[in-house]
Amino acid sequence: MKRIRKLHLMRRVSQVLFLAFFLTMPVFNILRYDSDSRQLYILGKVWSLGLADALGKGTLHGSGEVALIIILKAIIPWLLVLAFFPVMGAILGRFFCGWLCPEGFLFEFADYLNLRILGRKSLLGKNNDTNREDLKGRAMFAILAILFYLTVPPVIGALLSGYFIAPSRIWREITTLQLSPGLTAGMIGVGVYIIITSVFVRHIFCKYVCAPGLMQMLFGWVSPRSLRVVFDRKNFSRCTDCRRCERVCFMGIKPRSTKKEINCVNCGECITACREELGSEEGLFSFSFGGGTARSQDAKISIPSTS
Repeated sequence: MKRIRKLHLMRRVSQVLFLAFFLTMPVFNILRYDSDSRQLYILGKVWSLGLADALGKGTLHGSGEVALIIILKAIIPWLLVLAFFPVMGAILGRFFCGWLCPEGFLFEFADYLNLRILGRKSLLGKNNDTNREDLKGRAMFAILAILFYLTVPPVIGALLSGYFIAPSRIWREITTLQLSPGLTAGMIGVGVYIIITSVFVRHIFCKYVCAPGLMQMLFGWVSPRSLRVVFDRKNFSRCTDCRRCERVCFMGIKPRSTKKEINCVNCGECITACREELGSEEGLFSFSFGGGTARSQDAKISIPSTS
């Protein structure tokens, strides 16, 4: 069973690690803007055009050199940043959404809490009796949910404020309980946003609002060789029609469909569900670059298993 669920565990580890990386980038000056000194830090160094120093030293030679500096140190770098999600979408589809996105990870955790408390993932969906807890279990998860929403969103808000406020200053304000208006606004604003999106919106945000996700969706859809999950129709007779692949899909799609599902985030949960149902590491779903059925593609990807 552990070997069958390896893909699921790999995805959870990648989500946790990227969330930690995303929240601590300002701490290590990997990326942050200091609103006090008005300096942009990238990879531990101050990112500057250097025009002020050059003007002071008189080393600039005409407007052409100024334009070249702006193009090389401002326009091109940010164009590369903006191209990240379209390029990733064209190659890996919505892989970032399913394996790395911090917000998606929080949404999935909210799904889990809902499932344990209400017996369903959404507030208004149908109950799933197979996941219903007894009264004591539901009460325990309800307490866990309350503690989570009271503590985690403000902490995330404080960490994200580090992108604009020096982390050392944030730590000093928190330890002395003297919060500045900027930090207070960041903690409250981000906290309220996380609570609202996690409780009421969740994956609807992923489908219709999230700009990076929509860019990946668009470029993954038009790309003929983007990564996607495919169903092995040649061995359709092995399918038990248990619909576990549909139940585990938090994006609400039907993985067995012949259509190219634009909302698929390549999470691979349907792969794991199918393997569990068939009791085998060779399920009917797999990752593939391009369309068609899994077994008819030369670019099929096999998830390595441990012995």
